[in-house]
Amino acid sequence: MNLGATFSMLRPVNCAMIGFAVIIGYFVSRPSAVSPFAIALGYVTGFAVCAFSMVVNDYYDIEVDRVNQPSRPLPSGRVSKGGAVGVAIATLAIGIAAAFLTLNLVAVVIAASYALLAWLYDYRVKAYGLVGNLIVASSLAIPFIYGGALSRGNVFGSLLLFMASTSLLAGVGREVVKAMADVPGDKKRGIRSLAAVHGLRSASLVGAVFFLAAVVTSLLPLALLRVNLFYEFGVVLPDLAFVYLALSILRHADAEGALKVKRSALMGMFLGLIVFIGGAF
Repeated sequence: MNLGATFSMLRPVNCAMIGFAVIIGYFVSRPSAVSPFAIALGYVTGFAVCAFSMVVNDYYDIEVDRVNQPSRPLPSGRVSKGGAVGVAIATLAIGIAAAFLTLNLVAVVIAASYALLAWLYDYRVKAYGLVGNLIVASSLAIPFIYGGALSRGNVFGSLLLFMASTSLLAGVGREVVKAMADVPGDKKRGIRSLAAVHGLRSASLVGAVFFLAAVVTSLLPLALLRVNLFYEFGVVLPDLAFVYLALSILRHADAEGALKVKRSALMGMFLGLIVFIGGAF
């Protein structure tokens, strides 16, 4: 097996970000005591389960990638299908084992659910439009929840649930808009995205609603929690970004506009992450 190709198939940068999200969730939930061992295990679980999801995605998309991205490890033959299955099993085992070592049943259930959702998405649900978008977006929220479960901190009295909700809603908005640029290919593959089934204008409206819903969940802590000045003033930046994304996709409900919003959405989500982290201290 080509080790370099296998490593690239894992998308290590993406996996590292998911592991980092677990750590953020751990601290945002304000644990009464910090356990470096639990943090390390949480990072391993986030990284490994994400790696599993990446390999599974490539496995089920191999025929599509033979046409669209033939240089990828599987369609190019640098990694065999059997090899990919072996890597998927290994990464899943590592992730779940690390969760078990935390001796935290809730964490184990969350990690296993995350892996199951990733598999279901690629195996079946990808073709079902908004349901598939929700599952993909959940991968942005679940790591924070997992970190909170590991910390045994004050999940409901902290910013954690609002962070997860905002990430989920913004992620759904991005996925709905992203599909607007993929309509021709999605129709050939039988993927019933909102844009493919109901048209670009309807998809742009739904995407905008989710972006604006993310603004609402980011503002709720101002009314429901005691937050610091960093959060009170800083939340304006990601919220302006999300409002801009909503207006932008409504004004330019086409493939080109969707690609611009897709790229810009990551910046809005990153700003939101920084604000939530700063607000946790």
